[in-house]
Amino acid sequence: MIKNYFKIAWRNLVKNKMHSFINIIGLSVGMAVAILIGLWVYDELSFNKNFDNYSNIAQVMQHQTFNGDVETQTSLPYLIGNELKGAYGNNFKYVTMCSWTDGHILTFGEKKITKSGNYFEPQVTDMLSLKMLKGTHAALQDNHAIILSASTAKALFGDADPINKQIKIDNKFNVTVTGIYEDLPYNSDFNNLTFIATWNLYIDNNLWQEKTTNPWRNNSFQCYVQIADNANMNQVSAKIKDSKLHRVKAADAAFKPVVFLHPMSRWHLYSGFKNGINTGGRIEFVWLFGIIGFFVLLLACINFMNLSTARSEKRAKEVGIRKAIGSVRSQLIAQFFSESLLVALFAFFLSLLLVQIAIPEFNEVANKKIGILWANPVFWVIGIFFSLFTGIIAGSYPALYLSSFNPVKVLKGTFRVGKLASVPRKVLVVLQFTVSVILIIGTIVVFRQIQFAKNRPVGYSRDGLIAINIVTEDVHKNFDAISNELKSSGAVTQLAESTSPATYVNEFDNGFEWRGKDPSLQGDFGVVWVSNDFGKTIGWQIKEGRDFSKDFKDSSAVIMNEAAVKFTGLKHPVGETLMEDGKPRKIVGVIKDMVMQSPYEPVSRTVFIMDPTTQPVVNIRINPAMSAHVALGKIESVFKKYNPAQPFDYKFIDEQYAHKFSDEERIGKLANFFAILAIFISCIGLFGMASFMAEQRIKEIGVRKVLGASVIGLWTLLSKDFVKLVIISLLIAIPTAYYFMHGWLQNYNFHTELSWWIFALTAAGAITVTLLTVSYQSIKAALANPVKSLKTE
Repeated sequence: MIKNYFKIAWRNLVKNKMHSFINIIGLSVGMAVAILIGLWVYDELSFNKNFDNYSNIAQVMQHQTFNGDVETQTSLPYLIGNELKGAYGNNFKYVTMCSWTDGHILTFGEKKITKSGNYFEPQVTDMLSLKMLKGTHAALQDNHAIILSASTAKALFGDADPINKQIKIDNKFNVTVTGIYEDLPYNSDFNNLTFIATWNLYIDNNLWQEKTTNPWRNNSFQCYVQIADNANMNQVSAKIKDSKLHRVKAADAAFKPVVFLHPMSRWHLYSGFKNGINTGGRIEFVWLFGIIGFFVLLLACINFMNLSTARSEKRAKEVGIRKAIGSVRSQLIAQFFSESLLVALFAFFLSLLLVQIAIPEFNEVANKKIGILWANPVFWVIGIFFSLFTGIIAGSYPALYLSSFNPVKVLKGTFRVGKLASVPRKVLVVLQFTVSVILIIGTIVVFRQIQFAKNRPVGYSRDGLIAINIVTEDVHKNFDAISNELKSSGAVTQLAESTSPATYVNEFDNGFEWRGKDPSLQGDFGVVWVSNDFGKTIGWQIKEGRDFSKDFKDSSAVIMNEAAVKFTGLKHPVGETLMEDGKPRKIVGVIKDMVMQSPYEPVSRTVFIMDPTTQPVVNIRINPAMSAHVALGKIESVFKKYNPAQPFDYKFIDEQYAHKFSDEERIGKLANFFAILAIFISCIGLFGMASFMAEQRIKEIGVRKVLGASVIGLWTLLSKDFVKLVIISLLIAIPTAYYFMHGWLQNYNFHTELSWWIFALTAAGAITVTLLTVSYQSIKAALANPVKSLKTE
């Protein structure tokens, strides 16, 4: 019996080739989208789960209160690790301090490579359950030890055994390779941790104790923990909340530091904090794309339902005859379900081909490294179940509807579908276009918001500006010589050193005082230490006073941005004294606000302090009269001459600034991709419906042509019903899209407006696409020879 069901189903598919093609293509595209989104969601939900101690690992973080606003930080004083070990040691299995994962130069003989790594305490190997390919988890016990990822060892040593080989970090520290660990997966927060050196080596060569009288104020380091096996994460977090407050001085206690644990299970999806509350993060995208995937698949199922029920009259006699010769309704339902299941299975295997083709581009847009889980039996079980489920959902309405026909009426010829029979189909078409229109409006708004932020004045010139991170002291020692050679070569107009590039501020300090300051006023200032020509190099705009100059003794001078001046309340800041941890600094100028942090947020109050010591960033303005390629070649040769220990690596500031929009652009591209597919699936459905309607009304069209109807008139007759449905969907979609996108824009302090033309353009586009989709069948029917369509009457 079952074999017979599928045999008849196959014959029906072959007989109605166009109908079958539209159904299979529509379903396969919908399934492909659902599979892609499913793989993306699986990757997001499995982030960091490669670590054996996943549920017990946490990052130590802190809340601090400034003028009533709570700010959350991952940076902490370096003494916090000892405090947790000493006062709360029973609650932890491991406590490990570390620096920040950043690029460093690894040198072996004449070979130099730049890799990202970090300085950790030895317990990190056990805490992160590193899979040691060579060496053991005790490989970091010696202060001058280093362990490398397999790819880093391969890049540095080739096929040679790296164990016990000596290498140099940043041309400063000699270390011995004591272990090789397996590369960490891409869907891990430690995926760029390609080497690990020891924390003791780091602090022994950076003596903060000698540089500061208040080490608990210096929030410049990270701390990770693994709680004890029998401990509860929330309870331990509550216990350590005052671990910093007990140690800071009275002035810093006013910031009410609260230390807490942020579990690894929440790092990736729940990284957002607002006013001290964990508000979410990427989990919103998981829900968003999960819902989009569901609706895109639903659109494909709707096409199947629509086309199957629309052809009901064609199969009415078949149902009548089957019932007349003894078929019961359950058998008819099984027959129609077998047809939908066959289509679903064909669509599933075709969708796998589409996914395999689309994955490289999808990974590029989504910044992922996902693939079809061919060897995973769970994937196939889910895939087949998913196909069967889709087939049942897609075929449910047609099966129940067709099997309900009265055989007597059908065989007498008195069966008529009636006006109400088309209502479900119309509702489904409206739903299809409602979803598609919402996606299109959302895509336009996202891209407009990105463009709005990109067009925001940044307060300096990005064109031809590059930044080079320096990890040796050679450049600073020879800075004047480098400057003279570069300028004389014509490749460079200006260059200067700083602690931060123009696109980022990596140091904040709340230890500033000024005349008339309200004792209750609290707040961090961004601090950038610069050399003389920094302002000329980046092209900042002086609003009051002057720039730093070699003509003055500016060793204690400071320049503030407008946001900093506004915060201090100084009416005439130039000439005033700004106290920095008790050290007086004269304000010599005020610059217009520069967008150095998020382009969507207000400009951070920032001070720029003249400092003649070594700075880690060299900012260079390329001569616009020379091509960038030629200029970079000359810059590289000079840097290799004076800084041979470091590979020449530079970043264009305009590219770095553009990178700040990567998340929003990724969302926009993915939404655009899904919107196009949603429209495509909807149009396939409309095309099939238009084809059927034209076929159904072929004799009516013939009669109308004989009576003098024009092609335009017939085209209008056949198209208007579909246009009405799209207009109804627009009336639903536009206010819905406005509500959600208006709420999304409120997440940004600087955002675009929801202009009326966005909705008008989308509406016009939807109607145009509808007309183009149905016009082919409408015009084809209108141009048909009426003699052929009426000859049987």
